[in-house]
Amino acid sequence: MELGIGMFGDLQISANGEVQPAQQRLQEIIEEIKLMDDVGLDFYGIGEHHRPDYAVSSPEIILAAASTVTKNIKLSSAVSVLSSSDPVKLYQSFATIDLISNGRAELMAGRGSFIESFPLFGFNLQDYDELYEEKLELLLKINENAKISWKGKFRPELANQEVLPRAVNDHLKIWVAVGGTPESVERAGRLGLPVMFAIIGGQPIQFKPLFDYYKKVYEAYGHDMNKFEVGVHMHSLFGDNSKETADYYYPLYSAQMNRVGRSRGWPPYQPNQFDAGRSKSGALIIGDASESIDKILAMEETFGLTRFSAHMDVGGPSHAAMMKSIEIFGTQIAPKVREALKK
Repeated sequence: MELGIGMFGDLQISANGEVQPAQQRLQEIIEEIKLMDDVGLDFYGIGEHHRPDYAVSSPEIILAAASTVTKNIKLSSAVSVLSSSDPVKLYQSFATIDLISNGRAELMAGRGSFIESFPLFGFNLQDYDELYEEKLELLLKINENAKISWKGKFRPELANQEVLPRAVNDHLKIWVAVGGTPESVERAGRLGLPVMFAIIGGQPIQFKPLFDYYKKVYEAYGHDMNKFEVGVHMHSLFGDNSKETADYYYPLYSAQMNRVGRSRGWPPYQPNQFDAGRSKSGALIIGDASESIDKILAMEETFGLTRFSAHMDVGGPSHAAMMKSIEIFGTQIAPKVREALKK
């Protein structure tokens, strides 16, 4: 099982509403990715957002910068909002990162958890499903064929066009991110694509039927089980002391849940939700190395994971807290998890 970190590029926002400059956060992110590589984590993913509380609107630029200061870590979007992107340009950007990084680039395609990119790039939300399906089809065709002819509804026709540059070995690894819909799971299984499940609330065990369904569909369509890959993305933060880590993180985490919740009609986030999430059966992995190891191993045992992604910057923890969390993940948690999985 690969172990890594996902981020959305959350900006730090003070209690009086002062927002961290994006320039500062972007420079911190590059330093954090370099540390992930230094401590031996397997991959890094960064999301795409177009909101004032996030610093990153172009994952490919962050990943290109990171590729020049790292040596081994895989570099991925998490996610690229495919519905409002041009698959041709997206492939070219990630193929370029793949060449710069000597084959370490991956692309994770998703619908995105917010809708700001639709009006920003001139797309209609009424076409939400059709946009994603058509663009995923085109992206996969480009990945398989350097020269393509293609016609769809939302993009100008391609007539025997060559899409360059090509990724290392003429193949870019493409993941898809899914939430909780059987339709998305079925599509991924049918296409034989690796899947990242976002488990950010409730009890992870509730997702087990979707994991089982994905594997069933994947097998039914005759895909090679030796290439079967599935991961989870879970809100995480690691510290030396479990209670101190939780006490530090709760105000930041709850503030971000409330910022998002106000636009979605959620009730205010409560301490009991946080405590339930941190419990043995909950979806938050926030605490010390020992309990985090146990919880990550439980996720692997439950779902048969090939990848675990700790989403580590929700609510904008300080750069110092992030660096500490990364160090603990790489030097204390990851070695113990890997050792346990060898047995």
